Amino acid sequence: MKKSVRLYIEGTVQDVFFRGFVKENAESYNLKGFVRNLEDGRVETFIEGDANDVNKMIEIVKKGPKHSQIKRVTIKPERFQDFKSFKVLHI
Repeated sequence: MKKSVRLYIEGTVQDVFFRGFVKENAESYNLKGFVRNLEDGRVETFIEGDANDVNKMIEIVKKGPKHSQIKRVTIKPERFQDFKSFKVLHI
Protein backbone atom coordinates (compact mmCIF):
# COMPACT_ATOMS: atom_id res chain seq x y z
CA MET A 1 0.00 0.00 0.00
CA LYS A 2 1.31 3.45 -0.94
CA LYS A 3 1.46 6.36 1.47
CA SER A 4 2.34 10.05 1.17
CA VAL A 5 3.04 12.53 3.96
CA ARG A 6 4.33 16.06 4.33
CA LEU A 7 6.46 16.67 7.41
CA TYR A 8 7.36 19.98 9.01
CA ILE A 9 10.35 19.58 11.31
CA GLU A 10 11.10 22.20 13.95
CA GLY A 11 14.17 22.64 16.13
CA THR A 12 17.86 22.84 15.28
CA VAL A 13 17.45 21.42 11.80
CA GLN A 14 19.24 23.83 9.47
CA ASP A 15 23.03 23.88 9.00
CA VAL A 16 23.38 20.40 10.58
CA PHE A 17 23.30 18.28 7.38
CA PHE A 18 19.60 17.58 7.97
CA ARG A 19 18.52 17.68 4.32
CA GLY A 20 21.34 15.35 3.28
CA PHE A 21 20.44 13.03 6.15
CA VAL A 22 16.81 12.90 5.02
CA LYS A 23 17.76 12.33 1.36
CA GLU A 24 20.21 9.54 2.19
CA ASN A 25 17.71 7.71 4.39
CA ALA A 26 14.80 8.23 1.97
CA GLU A 27 16.82 6.75 -0.87
CA SER A 28 17.82 3.76 1.28
CA TYR A 29 14.09 2.96 1.67
CA ASN A 30 13.35 3.71 -2.02
CA LEU A 31 11.14 6.65 -1.04
CA LYS A 32 10.44 9.58 -3.36
CA GLY A 33 9.71 13.26 -2.79
CA PHE A 34 11.74 16.22 -1.60
CA VAL A 35 13.25 18.04 1.35
CA ARG A 36 13.92 21.76 1.71
CA ASN A 37 14.70 24.45 4.26
CA LEU A 38 11.96 26.97 4.94
CA GLU A 39 12.60 30.64 5.61
CA ASP A 40 11.13 30.36 9.13
CA GLY A 41 13.84 27.87 10.20
CA ARG A 42 11.83 24.69 9.75
CA VAL A 43 12.54 21.90 7.29
CA GLU A 44 9.75 20.58 5.05
CA THR A 45 9.85 17.15 3.49
CA PHE A 46 7.38 15.30 1.29
CA ILE A 47 7.82 11.53 1.43
CA GLU A 48 5.95 8.87 -0.50
CA GLY A 49 6.32 5.17 -1.12
CA ASP A 50 5.48 1.91 0.60
CA ALA A 51 3.48 2.67 3.77
CA ASN A 52 5.80 0.64 6.05
CA ASP A 53 8.87 2.43 4.68
CA VAL A 54 7.22 5.85 5.04
CA ASN A 55 6.42 5.03 8.67
CA LYS A 56 10.04 3.98 9.29
CA MET A 57 11.22 7.23 7.70
CA ILE A 58 8.97 9.29 9.96
CA GLU A 59 10.66 7.69 12.99
CA ILE A 60 14.12 8.40 11.53
CA VAL A 61 13.20 12.05 10.93
CA LYS A 62 11.97 12.38 14.53
CA LYS A 63 15.48 11.41 15.73
CA GLY A 64 17.42 13.42 13.14
CA PRO A 65 21.16 13.42 12.47
CA LYS A 66 23.81 13.75 15.16
CA HIS A 67 23.88 17.55 15.63
CA SER A 68 20.17 18.24 15.21
CA GLN A 69 17.66 18.84 17.99
CA ILE A 70 14.14 17.95 16.96
CA LYS A 71 11.48 19.83 18.91
CA ARG A 72 8.39 18.95 16.87
CA VAL A 73 7.43 17.03 13.75
CA THR A 74 4.05 17.91 12.24
CA ILE A 75 2.71 15.16 9.97
CA LYS A 76 0.12 15.89 7.28
CA PRO A 77 -1.29 13.11 5.09
CA GLU A 78 -1.06 13.94 1.38
CA ARG A 79 -2.38 12.64 -1.90
CA PHE A 80 0.09 10.34 -3.71
CA GLN A 81 2.03 12.43 -6.27
CA ASP A 82 4.10 9.70 -7.99
CA PHE A 83 7.46 11.47 -7.68
CA LYS A 84 10.23 9.77 -9.66
CA SER A 85 13.14 10.55 -7.30
CA PHE A 86 14.03 12.19 -4.00
CA LYS A 87 15.48 15.70 -4.29
CA VAL A 88 16.95 18.38 -2.08
CA LEU A 89 15.27 21.64 -3.09
CA HIS A 90 16.80 25.06 -2.54
CA ILE A 91 14.80 28.23 -1.91
